[in-house]
Amino acid sequence: MPYSELHRPQFHFSPRENWTNDPNGLVYYEGEYHLFFQHNPTSVKWGNMTWGHAVSTNLLHWTQLDHALEPDELGTIFSGSAVVDWNNTGGFKAGDLEPLIAFYTSAGHHADPPQPFTQSIAYSNDRGRSWTKYDGNPVIGHLRASNRDPKVVWHAPTERWILALYYEDNDYALFASTNLVDWTHLQDLTLPGVTECPDFFELAVDGKTDQKKWVYWGADGGYLIGSFDGEQFEPETDVLKAEFGKNGYAAQTYSDIPEEDGRWIQISWMRGGKYPAMPFNQQMSIPVELRLRTTTDGVRLQRNPIHELEDLYERTESYQNVEITPNQPLIPDSRHDCFDVRVSFEPDGDERFGVIVQGHTIEYCPVEREISCFGRVAHVRPIDKRIDLRLIIDRTSLELFAENGTVVFSCTYLPEACDHPLEFFTNAGSTLVASLVISEIRSIWR
Repeated sequence: MPYSELHRPQFHFSPRENWTNDPNGLVYYEGEYHLFFQHNPTSVKWGNMTWGHAVSTNLLHWTQLDHALEPDELGTIFSGSAVVDWNNTGGFKAGDLEPLIAFYTSAGHHADPPQPFTQSIAYSNDRGRSWTKYDGNPVIGHLRASNRDPKVVWHAPTERWILALYYEDNDYALFASTNLVDWTHLQDLTLPGVTECPDFFELAVDGKTDQKKWVYWGADGGYLIGSFDGEQFEPETDVLKAEFGKNGYAAQTYSDIPEEDGRWIQISWMRGGKYPAMPFNQQMSIPVELRLRTTTDGVRLQRNPIHELEDLYERTESYQNVEITPNQPLIPDSRHDCFDVRVSFEPDGDERFGVIVQGHTIEYCPVEREISCFGRVAHVRPIDKRIDLRLIIDRTSLELFAENGTVVFSCTYLPEACDHPLEFFTNAGSTLVASLVISEIRSIWR
């Protein structure tokens, strides 16, 4: 049965078959969320980059469509973004529907003959079901190295499109256009320690629409917060970190989600997962909602799962005020393999504690105030004397959210031999599990 294979994610997107990596062209239009993605149509290994395409009405149940963009004489189709051109600024509209515009990198090194990387566009007048490449491509010629990954956003105050582009190393740039075709360079900027896949978006601080900041994001979850006047982005922070896991990469946010929804939603590639003997290779993250919140360290980006995930809940089990010891861990009565877990630990000493997921240990150290997860470590402080964690667990992935989503680990794994899928433990003394809610999640494929 399709999508029921042993290591197939059951509520994260994966293609029917073959290789996938970066999410591309995330855009909402006419009741559909579009997910384009880097795809190799012919192999479970990377190569022959093409834009795959899937649509959803709820960000969870996906229908995979025909490929949207295929390699041409300018190169294979590397990562990019998409927007709705509501005002037909590019003049590509034909018919009653607004055109969707896709921006992508023409990866010329993979053309015959090889040529530099450039930036191109394509347009659709039928809700993304068919695409026409602009006959004047590329719209941005070669600038530096393997410049790539254009991300475009509309800047209403100046009535211009803004394009974020990756150059090389830790260097990025911003460009502007009124017609999607002719682009003017605005500035270069550097995100130390960050590479590839820029994103650029504005969020309200603490939900206050009169207090907004811009975020410049890079592929590994490093980001800057600052101001943008339509000409220059002025960073107001050093590079901050939102992603601490070993597998979260190349995240992109949705364009054109309606104002009445009001959310800014992001999907990542869960890079580096292992899926032995499967017809597909790699998966996407769960969609998360982004917010800027004021913390004790200043304004920070917080990421948390979309509320639609709750529509997949089946059996839910709750516990309150359970004392655990080394000889008496808390082992829920479940043989399921997909969960949404919300747990609140109340430590009363220096003993380490945590949860074992399918044989893999996630552990918190009160002395260092650090959590370790699949070989990575992050600082996590108690809130009201408690360590609150949320774990989104699929057959081959775990996403951990701490400090209200300020700290996120995106991890892939293969299950180890274990007697129980979940076990809550302490290494010494006793630790109070103040609250625990475990919701089993049903498959999106049935």
